[in-house]
Amino acid sequence: MAKREITTLIEAVRYFSDPDVCLAYLVEQRWPDGKVTCPTCGSQEVHFIVSRKLWRCKVKHPRQQFSIRVGTIFEDSPIGFDKWLPAIWLITSAKNGISSYELHRSLGVGQKTAWFMLHRIRLAMQTPTYGQLKGTVEIDETFVGGSRRGHVPGRVSGRRSLGPFAGKAIVMGMIEREGEARAMVVPNTRRKTLYPKIRENIEQGTRIITDAASTYSVLDREFPHEVVNHQEEFARGDITTNRAENFWSCLKRTLNGTYISVQPKHLGSYVDEQALRFNTRQDSDAVRFEKVLGQVPGRRLTYSGLTKRI
Repeated sequence: MAKREITTLIEAVRYFSDPDVCLAYLVEQRWPDGKVTCPTCGSQEVHFIVSRKLWRCKVKHPRQQFSIRVGTIFEDSPIGFDKWLPAIWLITSAKNGISSYELHRSLGVGQKTAWFMLHRIRLAMQTPTYGQLKGTVEIDETFVGGSRRGHVPGRVSGRRSLGPFAGKAIVMGMIEREGEARAMVVPNTRRKTLYPKIRENIEQGTRIITDAASTYSVLDREFPHEVVNHQEEFARGDITTNRAENFWSCLKRTLNGTYISVQPKHLGSYVDEQALRFNTRQDSDAVRFEKVLGQVPGRRLTYSGLTKRI
């Protein structure tokens, strides 16, 4: 198949330069059984209008005509697939991500357009979680960003002082040994915040390794729990959170080195991007590209929704 021949960016650019090839490729990705389905009513009684590159559903309802873009991250975008698909290849193959300015220069689109495209693609990179983590799981959290404007280091915020970490965003991570990483933005590091996420994502009986933070001190009531005190040691045998630290290193390299300035409300999408990249680190660029492309349907993001204040 032609898809298997795409292994590099230059091959992707050449292959997707033909609109008809792009359409056939996306149809095969979205409806692998060959049965095109109406995104409005779910009917398969549709016919293709060749002159307009659209389908028309035979069931009467609003929006009977639809394109391959409807119901995907591409909906209402005037950008052609000859730019969209190489853009997906670029961000999924770049180890440290790709900035909107770089994409704007590479594709010849506006910087704001490139920024919006990247956020749409990150939405498709948000991978659903199936099942719970098991085996041995490392749990850790990290602080991202600069201090809040006007903050005095060491000032008490709430019931306790976070010192130099006050005003920073908090990301919690759970990394399965030789397996999957799950990470999410959390409002604080209190037990009532972190424990529900632990119970939701980690199977009962799983061995958990954390640092010596007091938040995790009662985990051993529900899980086999090992602790490494980083004030004394980095590892004790296989009791270590080095895999979690590796994930944080990769995340911060993209945030600080490529994206430079990330608004807190968008941080979750950058974390999802890095989680997918980490979880597919053994895959080829082509496999990662097709995985993200397979998650394009059912996800739509508008500019007003992206930029609205929270």
